[in-house]
Amino acid sequence: MAEKRDELTPMMRQYHDLCARYDDALVLFQVGDFYETFCGAAERTARLLEVTLTSREDSTGEYPMTGIPVDNAESYVEELLEAGYRIAVADQIEEPGESPGVVERAVTRVITPGTLTEDELLAGDDNNFVAALARGDGDGGSADELAVALLDVSTGDFLATSSSSREAIADEVSRFAPSEAVVGPDASDDLLPEDCMVTPFDPDAFALERATKTVSGYFGEPDALLAADAEVRACGALLEYAEYARGGAESDVDEDADATEREGPHLEYLTHLTRYDPREYLLLDAVALRSLELFEPRAVRAREDATLIDVLDETASALGGRALRDWLRRPLLEPERIEARLDAVEELTGAVRRREQLHELLRDVYDLERLIGRISRERANARDLRSLRDTLAVVPEIRDRLADADCARLRELREELDPLADVRELIDDAVVADPPIEITEGGIVAEGYDADLDELRGTARDGKQWIDDLEARERERTGIDSLKVGYNSVHGYYIEVTNPNLEAVPEDYQRRQTLKNSERFVTPELKEREDEIVGAEERADELEYELFCEVRSAVADEVERVQALADALATVDALVSLATVAAQYDYCRPEIRDRDADLEIDIEGGRHPVVERTQESFVPNGASLSPDRRLAVITGPNMSGKSTYMRQVAQIVLLAQVGSFVPAESARISPVDRIFTRVGASDDIAGGRSTFMVEMDELATILREADERSLVLLDEVGRGTSTADGLAIARAITEHLHDEVGAPTLFATHHHPLTELAEALPAAFTLHFQVEQREGEVVFHHEIAPGAATGSYGVEVATAAGVPEDVVERSRELVAEHADELERPDPRTDSQEHGDAHVPASTDGGSQGVPDDVAAELRSLELAHLTPVEALTELDRLQRLLEE
Repeated sequence: MAEKRDELTPMMRQYHDLCARYDDALVLFQVGDFYETFCGAAERTARLLEVTLTSREDSTGEYPMTGIPVDNAESYVEELLEAGYRIAVADQIEEPGESPGVVERAVTRVITPGTLTEDELLAGDDNNFVAALARGDGDGGSADELAVALLDVSTGDFLATSSSSREAIADEVSRFAPSEAVVGPDASDDLLPEDCMVTPFDPDAFALERATKTVSGYFGEPDALLAADAEVRACGALLEYAEYARGGAESDVDEDADATEREGPHLEYLTHLTRYDPREYLLLDAVALRSLELFEPRAVRAREDATLIDVLDETASALGGRALRDWLRRPLLEPERIEARLDAVEELTGAVRRREQLHELLRDVYDLERLIGRISRERANARDLRSLRDTLAVVPEIRDRLADADCARLRELREELDPLADVRELIDDAVVADPPIEITEGGIVAEGYDADLDELRGTARDGKQWIDDLEARERERTGIDSLKVGYNSVHGYYIEVTNPNLEAVPEDYQRRQTLKNSERFVTPELKEREDEIVGAEERADELEYELFCEVRSAVADEVERVQALADALATVDALVSLATVAAQYDYCRPEIRDRDADLEIDIEGGRHPVVERTQESFVPNGASLSPDRRLAVITGPNMSGKSTYMRQVAQIVLLAQVGSFVPAESARISPVDRIFTRVGASDDIAGGRSTFMVEMDELATILREADERSLVLLDEVGRGTSTADGLAIARAITEHLHDEVGAPTLFATHHHPLTELAEALPAAFTLHFQVEQREGEVVFHHEIAPGAATGSYGVEVATAAGVPEDVVERSRELVAEHADELERPDPRTDSQEHGDAHVPASTDGGSQGVPDDVAAELRSLELAHLTPVEALTELDRLQRLLEE
């Protein structure tokens, strides 16, 4: 096709040029009621979508062709997106016959995973972010600064932040989980999640001068909003990409023009850019998000609803659901902000009737953020405007329910609930109560809104009434009782007479159509009336469309007011949801300590918020961590509840900082800056990392970044290597966390020697889960108590799991033999001081079978001063020396 471009028919040349312009996308080219693809694109589309491959032939040749119906395109587009395609939708932007030549077509939107706006394609009500990564340019800004900008094209949410730490930006990316990203020329895509599509985009869009002009065109001077050049570059490029997805091609961009002057479409609904500092919120990296099961269950076969958000989400609207997810994604640090939410939750928890009334009213709230986005993008129909009107109708009632609120936050929210009475009145006056979906075929503008439209409708109505009366008049005039007056879209109005009555047809009847058993006629008067009716209806439809567009534009002008209302409604809904959960499941208000005080976590009768909802019964347990008791070594068999207990403590702390009541009898919480977790086994085989290496990487992050304001959860550290190595690493980590980091820590382990170490460290203590044996079976009480467990009960757990009896018996024998060996003193061993690993002592210059140089190096290692990764590296090196 490219070789014959100048010889192609006008339509095929139009298709070719659009494909060349959007060469990174699959172009869906509207031809009437279908979106068509041609050539190789048609063959791929036919195979993927399992639709018929046809062809189109012209003077230049025959071209494969595949089409999908315009009215049902979303389901096919979804399949194409899942297959990794970007879709450029080329719509007909004029009606056939409006101008000579080929119908004009243009790409009206580019559909990618991160730029979806269609409700049918968006997965649920949560935000769908597209991200941009950029570095500082080093000219007046730090080249080490890395920025991420995040935009939800469907709602207009726009965020940006930066840091000189790659890990910090990686944490923010994982926190918001973008589905797509564009990456600047100096940045790297290795910080993005594996399932995030990386889209190539014009590197010049990241240039500082151009990005500054782009941002200025939307939000004014960037220096007043953003803190670093890298942030300006990321935001500017992301805005250009969003414009490109709206239908502007990269080649449309004029570097010397600001956003309001470029040919690309301006995104009017982007009214706010929020620059935030990650340190303003409790930090949760990808590991913590996954371990604590905030949004996704960890286990492959776990219940889909077994996550913290599922427990908390009793919201009535999509707005509230998104707000609650954002609160959980970014818990607060400042006690004043936390207390403000808690005050509102407490008042709503106690006011049962008010809370239930608010919930019912909020059920009638539509997704205002996405609605106003569609309205501003000129993609809203009349039903969307009525949905906005219906939402505005309940706002005064919601305000009434908050009229006598006591707490300051609820009173503030009441003032923020702008009823937008003028917008509601405009829609009420202009749009009928139950409009059709189509906006070009009439029937959407209310009677009395426009005098010219009413007159046209009157003309059409009078004409139709004249035609309704025509049948009776003509029957009487002709004496033909079977005479009928009808209409079809091809021939218009007609008078139909059956063949036996043709002799009675008057002379003024003009034949219009011959059928098998009848003839159809028209009279000059009927033709005149038809012209009046059709002309009036066509002009009325055109005028209705114009009036509707004017109303839609007027509503779009109030985008900021609608977005502010949406934010207030979302907050009310999220608070009502937290109060509903607190009331139904007996949560208590946590006491939030001042951040200037020493960090303490004191929980009485705490419960795991997810597990207690999925189990018939749950045993509550308390937790107490303070500067002088900050490291708990927890022992007990598998299935006794160690992991559940640790996650429960972390989730209670997190919920408290969200501003939620917590599942406990009482809770006294100091806000923590970050939660670190090393829980459960995982690997990265594709990335060349074993389970143990993944564990070591996560531990290295904790030991490098945790401090006394962090909460650390460690579960079974060192299981991926030998017992001796694992114990050495676990012991070194325990000492480092106690002596150097000082973070409140819960450390669950099967390395029982660590309990002896805990007794020797002044701020460490031991806890264990109580079990008992009854007739050879282990019974779990799931109750935590001071002190260390007496054993791991591994064989008993194997029995309970159904391991064959002969294997269990052999295991018991081996355990007994090992116990006897441990009781016999070994003259070859030489115990090191302060918990160093037991190293074989040298005889005849070296250990039995161990070369002198290896033995000497082992003795010289100061394990207490090595990080876990350094210890692992040294042990691996010495092991290779032995093998050599």
